[in-house]
Amino acid sequence: MQTQLEAGREISRVQSAVAARRAQATLYKRPRPGEDAIRVYLLLCGILSIFTTLGIIFVLGEESLRFFTSGVTNAVEFLTSIKWQPQAGEFGILPLLESTLMTSFMAMLVAIPLGLGSAIYLAEYAPSRVRSTMKPILEVLAGIPTVVYGYFALTFMTPALRGIFGQDAVQIYNTAAAGIVMGIMILPTISSMAEDALSSVPRSLREASYGLGATRFETIVKVVLPAALSGILAAFIIGISRAVGETMIVALAAGAGSNWSFPPNFFVAAETMTGHIARISGGDLSYDSVDYNSLFAIGLMLFFITLGLNLLSQWVSKRFREVYQ
Repeated sequence: MQTQLEAGREISRVQSAVAARRAQATLYKRPRPGEDAIRVYLLLCGILSIFTTLGIIFVLGEESLRFFTSGVTNAVEFLTSIKWQPQAGEFGILPLLESTLMTSFMAMLVAIPLGLGSAIYLAEYAPSRVRSTMKPILEVLAGIPTVVYGYFALTFMTPALRGIFGQDAVQIYNTAAAGIVMGIMILPTISSMAEDALSSVPRSLREASYGLGATRFETIVKVVLPAALSGILAAFIIGISRAVGETMIVALAAGAGSNWSFPPNFFVAAETMTGHIARISGGDLSYDSVDYNSLFAIGLMLFFITLGLNLLSQWVSKRFREVYQ
């Protein structure tokens, strides 16, 4: 009798295993044309993005190589000379690079404290109703065309700076006004990314800090900010990258013509790399001329700067990332 029961149990176990295998085989073999189409579409998007990036690198590299092999200048002079005068055959990118870094530095002086402060308020202090109202209003700044920011810098910020520091000290076109307005432009980017990083910190860390007797300010400074450090630093770096690549604001408000100044003077006109590209490319340039190919050399320099900033952002995110169970 016991043998028959054991045999019946074994038969039932085998039948269950066979049924499970059939169900699993049926599950994996079931056709899903919709998911397959989406998978192929996403694969094609990834391949297209990769080939687009490679195409940009190829074009920049090819045209830049023509520029450096034309005999007018070489890579060492291009990176070390302080004169950018294409009419005289002098192509030193340092004045354009200095102006780009000056406007980006001024932009970060404005965007970092204001962006981080607004992110802390929205994430830690603001009630839900206030947060749901203020965050969309703040992000409206990201939708304003940059040409509007450029004219705002020229017609409002520059007169304000001349009224504060004097008309003799501040020129009509200057990097300070352009940098300040660029900081206002990238403020939503830094604020939104930093606020997301702060909001992702687990609530249990805050409650543990409160349980030890810490105030809300102490909890933010000593617990929340260190826990969200990787996301906050990544937001800063992305903001810098956005400032370096900005074109219309500096083209309208910073001025035209390269200007090397040491120590840097933020109240005089100076042309950035993107501003020079925008100004020269709108003129009558003959194809494959030295001036034409120099624009690609500047673009290649911008590409390496933004690439370096993106790699730095990824390294910072991995280095300072906190993982919570």
